[in-house]
Amino acid sequence: MFKKVLIANRGEIALRIIRACKELSIRTLAIHSEVDAATLFVKNADEACLVGPGPIEGYLNIYRIIDLAKQKGADAIHPGYGFLAENAEFAQACQDNNLTFIGPSPKAIRMMGDKIAARKIMKKAGVPIVPGLMAPIQSLGDAEGFANKIGYPVMLKASAGGGGRGLRVCNNRDELKKFFQIVRSEAKIAFGKDAVFMEKFLLSPHHIEIQILADKHGNVTHLGERDCSIQRRHQKLIEIAPSLMLDDALREEMGRAAVRAASAVNYDSAGTVEFLVDANRNFYFLEMNTRIQVEHTVTEEVTGIDIVKEMIRAAAGQRLSQLQDEIFLRGYAIECRINAEDPQQQFVPTPGEITSYYSPGGFGIRIDGNIYKGYVVPPYYDSLLAKVTVRAMSWSGAVQRMHRALDEYVIRGVKTTIPFLKQVMQDPDFEKGRFDTSYIDSHLEKLNIASAENGMDKVIAIAAVIAAHSRKETRPLGKERRKKSQGR
Repeated sequence: MFKKVLIANRGEIALRIIRACKELSIRTLAIHSEVDAATLFVKNADEACLVGPGPIEGYLNIYRIIDLAKQKGADAIHPGYGFLAENAEFAQACQDNNLTFIGPSPKAIRMMGDKIAARKIMKKAGVPIVPGLMAPIQSLGDAEGFANKIGYPVMLKASAGGGGRGLRVCNNRDELKKFFQIVRSEAKIAFGKDAVFMEKFLLSPHHIEIQILADKHGNVTHLGERDCSIQRRHQKLIEIAPSLMLDDALREEMGRAAVRAASAVNYDSAGTVEFLVDANRNFYFLEMNTRIQVEHTVTEEVTGIDIVKEMIRAAAGQRLSQLQDEIFLRGYAIECRINAEDPQQQFVPTPGEITSYYSPGGFGIRIDGNIYKGYVVPPYYDSLLAKVTVRAMSWSGAVQRMHRALDEYVIRGVKTTIPFLKQVMQDPDFEKGRFDTSYIDSHLEKLNIASAENGMDKVIAIAAVIAAHSRKETRPLGKERRKKSQGR
């Protein structure tokens, strides 16, 4: 087992990894920006080092992070989610410097990071894929020709995209003409590549993802599914395990497909295979996330398996603690993301100081967060403040428990999504399980949410600028720098 793990991340996921390491008797090294110096994850780590410059670049500086790990005697690095978590260059740099990357191989990250390449691999593995192109679109004319062939609506997608960015739905030819160049530009700014492809847009599907665990001994298991259909701007707000729309037969079929997907790239860590399920219960591969997910908590609650610990053990060469026939789902779990956002203003971020904080508690309630009274929510990062996860033996019990937890949750000083989430828990459609990816748009008035149409372009533009700024520190690891890192 590892002696010391550097955590190349921040916030609640950094604290989550620290807790898992402590239970495995592993020392932890946190990295942090100046604005994160007084946060809980820094205080709870055994050691902490300032990285910079600025609030963002340090978390993306491959060379500085590798050097710190070696200087401080770490033998492994956990990337969390976001930042460098799905960066094959970072995983390769760890490998080249005799550091264990707690995640999949650089090759697996590369193969699944390119959406077009991933579609080809899935098709070969016998995993259903959404009808679409298997190569980048070269021109608007090509895009129009293929859209006419498969029929509108279609989805334009950045090949190197992720996290809900670089996506546009086109309902007709005019919208395709309008969005084609916009998506290419967004892709270039955010991901460094303007490659765009197209697939059929499924109307109001369920977004279902299967949690995968695999080790270096050829064992691949799935831990059931999460329903992540309640989203805004392709960003998840509420996650549920297990899904209310899947029966045992479909769950097993999708689980086997996810295992095939992971096996096709020799996967050996925690990961998630995401699917879209249409009204006729046909499922299609969407993408694979080669990292821990924000919403892993709901799967942990219904399986009793600590996914982060399993991820660390697998990276250390140990076998999975449980194989497929030993994994069972018990009850229901719901996770609500508490974001510093204002739902009445198109969910715009609301940074500022938290003047009062009281978290809920009691039976069946779990809080994953990094905030406290006096914490200043910075404007530089994702707006996630905390995650509330509840578990109960019945669906109705889980909904009631979540409503009670949200009712107890007090965060003052910044606007949050708590009032919105409470309304969802009381909505008859949600209580009866009548929701899919169109839920938010179809319930704007009922949930007192302002339409996102007018504000979406502004939000996307801001996100693209931040992403472009961040990418300045993620240049390829050149030969000269590689030698320097290896020589230390």
